[in-house]
Amino acid sequence: MRYPYIAFHPEVTVYPVFPSLTGEPYILDLSSDSPLLALPEAQDQRIFQKILDQEMSGYSWGLSSYLEDRRSLLGDCPQMVKEKRFYHLGLDVIVPAQTPLHAPLKATVYDSGYEEGKGNYGGYVTLLHHEVPGDPFYTVFGHLKKATLPETGTALKAGEKFAETGEFDENGGWFTHTHIQILTEKGMKKGMQFKGYCSESMLKEIESLCPHPLALFTVTAPEPLTR
Repeated sequence: MRYPYIAFHPEVTVYPVFPSLTGEPYILDLSSDSPLLALPEAQDQRIFQKILDQEMSGYSWGLSSYLEDRRSLLGDCPQMVKEKRFYHLGLDVIVPAQTPLHAPLKATVYDSGYEEGKGNYGGYVTLLHHEVPGDPFYTVFGHLKKATLPETGTALKAGEKFAETGEFDENGGWFTHTHIQILTEKGMKKGMQFKGYCSESMLKEIESLCPHPLALFTVTAPEPLTR
């Protein structure tokens, strides 16, 4: 059984990455048609954070979509513009800095480190899920706090904390959030681990490389926690 269908397997329980989320999410539009991005000051991510905080008044967390066309937002990221990679491959979860992340499934830390450069991941962790029914796959978490990153090879139980979200100065220069992306074995072999966006020409095969992460994102904690 391959991802995302393993989420329906009777032996698989998906744990919340952020167990403390409550209420409905604020849905952030980062497409080229977003009225927020039409504001000239929104191109400065520090100012955009203040705008977003005002927009999210009354919400404790937010989401921004998978496969969203973000060419306006990415106009000053040369690595994206050069390859015309504007389609978002993750689910952005908007939470405050230093919010703990937890493993959605039993996993091994496949890779953990820091990606320098504006528009990149900053602190990141890639988890390998190989002790689940069906095909092994990976989850990538970006924009994390550098000091909290786990060591490569660390074994994680389902629901176990493994990192925290990062501040502007260590998360690639973005508003405070975590990027969650799924990679199949094929996607990993094709070098998608550090590509949070794809070009339009890749959309026809993207499900086989980086399928929708929503099936591995829940806000309901199972009881009791499996250890």
